[in-house]
Amino acid sequence: MTTSKGESVRGRIERGGVIPGLESTSFTLSAPATSPVPVVIAVPHGGRDYPDQVLRAMRDPEFASLRLEDRLIDEIGVEVARLTGAALIKAHAPRAMLDLNRSRDDVDWDMIKGARPHPIRHSQANRRARSGLGLVPRRLPGFGEIWRQSLTREELDARIDGIHQPYHAALGRELAKVRDQWGQALLLDLHSMPPLKPSSGESQMPKFVLGDRFGTSCDADLVGHAYRYLEEKGHVVSHNRPYAGGYILDTHGATRNGVHAVQVEVCRSTYLDARLEQLSPKAGMIVRLIAGLVQELGALVARMPTRGELRNAAE
Repeated sequence: MTTSKGESVRGRIERGGVIPGLESTSFTLSAPATSPVPVVIAVPHGGRDYPDQVLRAMRDPEFASLRLEDRLIDEIGVEVARLTGAALIKAHAPRAMLDLNRSRDDVDWDMIKGARPHPIRHSQANRRARSGLGLVPRRLPGFGEIWRQSLTREELDARIDGIHQPYHAALGRELAKVRDQWGQALLLDLHSMPPLKPSSGESQMPKFVLGDRFGTSCDADLVGHAYRYLEEKGHVVSHNRPYAGGYILDTHGATRNGVHAVQVEVCRSTYLDARLEQLSPKAGMIVRLIAGLVQELGALVARMPTRGELRNAAE
């Protein structure tokens, strides 16, 4: 695993992990020396650094990458962090290689050559893999198999060691650092989604979906404030449906320890062009909208009781 750090009065940059086949770092963490807001922004699905052998192994790399990536949401995240001073961790490794929002146990072992666990237990841990979108995505709805060939166990282990483990370790350290500075911290897990299709009786589909693992990963007042903020700005919002969050919220959201985590899904039509491929002039509006959300939620988190104050109140 590779890790390099740079620090200055203005802040620090940590580049860590490694993308197998490229030998370049798999994530970048940017943070101010002293955080002006108790918020960490994570962008796990915006990575676009594809090794040549990965592209060759894909049946249709252009189509599959477009469907799997949260296309250019990392650029939105960079600008939001610049405007607010929030810490930012963004993945460079593409989701096609490894999905950072899945457990390392969420593996479809039928796509892996070589040694595998015995026995393989089908459980909640690998339910996403059985649908085709596990730790290493295998199938896409309406498209079928993504890969021309199986993945070796050695390749899988290298991706876990180079991409999954260092990203989550760095994210956990940064959340603890911000929490220790402020008493509480908020993780804003930033994603994008394809335009949702209306169900029977629905005229407007949500442009934003807030996920908090059905109330377990984040203080309800924070989520409620985020919902009202987006609605008051004129946007249709949904809560936990169809996206409630995944492994990132399960792992890093720990409200009893002063860490809150909310997933924010942004419809790609709000910031991309008609083909959902490139940034559109609307992207600036979305940056300002999410920056405002970060500042408002950050102010609320800063006023929340610290863990010590909560303990004293209970005694």
